[in-house]
Amino acid sequence: SIDNMKFTAALLALVGSAAAFAPAATSSRKSTAVKFTVDDIPGALPPVGIFDPLGFAEKADAATLKRYREAELTHGRVAMLAVVGFLVGEKVEGSSFLFDAQVSGPAITHLGQVPPLFWALLVATIGAAEQKRATIGWVEPENVPVSKPGLLRDSYVPGDLGFDPLGLKPDDAEEFFTLQTKELQNGRLAMLAAAGFMAQELVDGKGIFEHFQG
Repeated sequence: SIDNMKFTAALLALVGSAAAFAPAATSSRKSTAVKFTVDDIPGALPPVGIFDPLGFAEKADAATLKRYREAELTHGRVAMLAVVGFLVGEKVEGSSFLFDAQVSGPAITHLGQVPPLFWALLVATIGAAEQKRATIGWVEPENVPVSKPGLLRDSYVPGDLGFDPLGLKPDDAEEFFTLQTKELQNGRLAMLAAAGFMAQELVDGKGIFEHFQG
């Protein structure tokens, strides 16, 4: 049960990392350079527009803004899977065949209970996913100016690794833009939710569902 929960949370965190580097939708813009500005970047919704109280976006050039978007999208995807991992892992506690159903307690304690082999597989999978993402999205280090570390390819759309097994990517540019914004909004909500889950479990040592039952 706890083991199932632990494994699920850990596995989803792992898959979440991989999925974060393998987006659900790909852009229709392939041959042209992809540039973002604070006025036309996906995820900026009226009436607020782009929410940037500390002025990071305003100070960023096009390449840096694009890198910021890649980072936000990646973290959002990991957070969405992490939230699912928290809820599913804790819900199926005691009913899993994995790890002899020995993993128990709040989801934040699950990774500490899995065997070393699982950790090795987790690290290897995340490493492979990161390598693929870097190969597809980033300019080779030898071709990057010293003044522009972490430079993304001109044609790369943040989050677009060509992974779309369900064919969700629309052909229409406007529909695709809307889909990008929806994913970003869900990712932002998930980041807040995951942070809330972790903070709450650290405070009282109870699982998420326990708070609804007590």
